[in-house]
Amino acid sequence: MGVIPLSDATRRPSRIPVMTASIIAVNALMFVIELVGGDTFVTTWSLHPADIVAGRHLITILTSMFMHGSWSHILGNMVFLWAFGPEIEDLMGRRKYLVFYLLGGLAATAAQVAADPSSTVPNLGASGAIAAVMGAFLVTYPRDRIRSLLVIVIFVQMAYIPAALLIGVWFLTQLVSLGAVAPQQASGGVAYAAHVGGFIFGAVAARLFEGRRLAEASVIGGGAVR
Repeated sequence: MGVIPLSDATRRPSRIPVMTASIIAVNALMFVIELVGGDTFVTTWSLHPADIVAGRHLITILTSMFMHGSWSHILGNMVFLWAFGPEIEDLMGRRKYLVFYLLGGLAATAAQVAADPSSTVPNLGASGAIAAVMGAFLVTYPRDRIRSLLVIVIFVQMAYIPAALLIGVWFLTQLVSLGAVAPQQASGGVAYAAHVGGFIFGAVAARLFEGRRLAEASVIGGGAVR
């Protein structure tokens, strides 16, 4: 069974999520460039932990945050970002949200490098920064219901899942997966350490980036208009 989060069914942003949409657009543009540039481009601009430890190619800390390894990789990440990003952007304000997003990606990178500092395997993806957004959402709006698609083999059904449950289960999955691969010093696959690092940063730092009171958020129901 798979779960695809679509949007917050409890509240709506009071402003158009311009920054979230812009981040998605940059990721999409970068992916097109990857398709044109091929493996050489991907290898050059992806992050290699051993290089970062040695102080080389530090720009890849930024470029790798906007790169993806496949269509399913970018589509999955962008769906999650669009599901949780608009409300966090609305809460923080566009500039603070962008800074928060980038710092979340940096925290994710630091965690991944610390987990395997000698690795020369290319690391790329927005998952760590998006995990930070999810961490912020969990501590800010844990009771919100997330409109989601439940996919069971060939059956698809709409469901409304509490954010605390959906995000909490996702995070526990990352922790368990990290514990499973860490002893093996995996040389590829999913960067679970980045997910965990980004999520923890988001959950801890979210309150520091709040741009307005939670009471000002537009809640669906109780007189508010969707």
